[in-house]
Amino acid sequence: ARTWFQSKLTGLPVEHHTDAAGNVWVTLHGASERSLALGSHLDSVPNGGWLDGCLGFLTAFEVLRGIAEEFHGRPPVTLRLVDWADEEGARFGRSLFGSSAFAGTQTIAADRLRKDREGTTLEEALGRCGVDVERVGDAGMERRGIAAYLELHIEQGPVLERLGLPLGAVSGTKGVERHLVTFRGQEAHSGSTPMAVRRDALAAAARLALEIRPIATKHPDAVCTVGSVKTYPGIVTAVVGLCEATLDQRDLDAGVLAEMLREAREASERFAAEERCTVEWSKIWSIEPIPFHPDLIRLCEEAIVETTGQSHRLPSGPLHDAAEVARAGIPTTMMFVQSLAGISHNKIEDTRPEHLELAVRAMDRLAAKTIRWMQRTEG
Repeated sequence: ARTWFQSKLTGLPVEHHTDAAGNVWVTLHGASERSLALGSHLDSVPNGGWLDGCLGFLTAFEVLRGIAEEFHGRPPVTLRLVDWADEEGARFGRSLFGSSAFAGTQTIAADRLRKDREGTTLEEALGRCGVDVERVGDAGMERRGIAAYLELHIEQGPVLERLGLPLGAVSGTKGVERHLVTFRGQEAHSGSTPMAVRRDALAAAARLALEIRPIATKHPDAVCTVGSVKTYPGIVTAVVGLCEATLDQRDLDAGVLAEMLREAREASERFAAEERCTVEWSKIWSIEPIPFHPDLIRLCEEAIVETTGQSHRLPSGPLHDAAEVARAGIPTTMMFVQSLAGISHNKIEDTRPEHLELAVRAMDRLAAKTIRWMQRTEG
C-alpha cells in the first residue's frame, strides 16, 4: 500500500521520508515553517474493510494536493501528511504504535518483548522492517513545528446513521483499560471428573464475560469487551486448567473507567473463588480519555454545517492516532463520516459514496479554516 501511495507523489513539490518508528511523512513546505499535519493510517485488521484508516489518509492527501495547486506549491503554512505505523496493533495487541512513538508515550521496555501467535517478538518484526526498537522515540523529532492536527475517519458505529446525518465532529476519544485476565484451575479428565469437584478455569472466565455487560450498561457511553479467550489444554476431553481472557474497557470519563475496572477485578476474584480457581491480572495497554481542542472542534462543526447543513458532536469509542497527537499537546480534532449499519473491522464495512464526497469537501473546508486559525494564533 505504501509503495502504491508513493507512486502518487510524482510531480508534486513535496519531500517524503520514513521516521524512526516507521511513520511515513510527506511535507509540502509553505511560507511559514509552522505546519498543519493531516493523516491517518494504511494498515488494517485481518479481514477488515476498505475505509478504516485509508479513507482519512487519502482524503488528507487530496486536501494537500488541492492546497498545493491553489497556492502554486507555496501555501501560507507548511503542510505535513502522515501515515501512522501500526495503528491497529492487530498482530501484537499494541495499538497506536507509530503515533505513540511520535507523542513520546511509547513503552519500549514492555513493547519489545510482545509476541505474535507464532512467537515472533515485536522487536524482531520491527527489525525486519528496518526499525530499531531502541530508537523509535526519535520519531518525537517530527513534532517540531506542528501547530495543529486533523483526521477524518469513518465513525465505525451507528450514531450518525440513526440521526440521519452524514458527518459529525468528534469531541475526543474514550479512555481505554486493556488487560489480560488469567484464571488457573486444574486440568482433569472430562469424562471422569464430577461437576461438583471441578476447578474449571473457563467457567470462571465465562462468568466474567457475562458480568461485564451489566458493569458497562450502568453508564450510557461505556463499553466492555472480552475479545479473546484461550484455553489450555484446549481439548474436548479435558477440563480447562488455564484460561486467558482479554478485557477491553472504554469510557470518556476517567472516573467511570476506573470504577468499571475495579468492579471487573472484584467480579473476577469472586468467580475465581466460587469456581475454586485463582485469577491474575496483567495490563496490556491503557490510555486516558483525550478531549480534543475546543477551537478546532468548533471549526470542524462550522465546516460540516457549511457542507451538509447540520452537524452533531460525539465522542469516539475506537482508538485513533489523533488521541496520541493530542497527548503530545498539539491542538487536534477529528471528523467522522457515517458508517452503514455501524459496521467496521469487517469486510462489509461501507459508507455511501455521496457521504464520502461530503466528507472530503468538509475536510478541505476544515483545513482552510485551520490554516487561517493558525495564522491568527501565531506567536
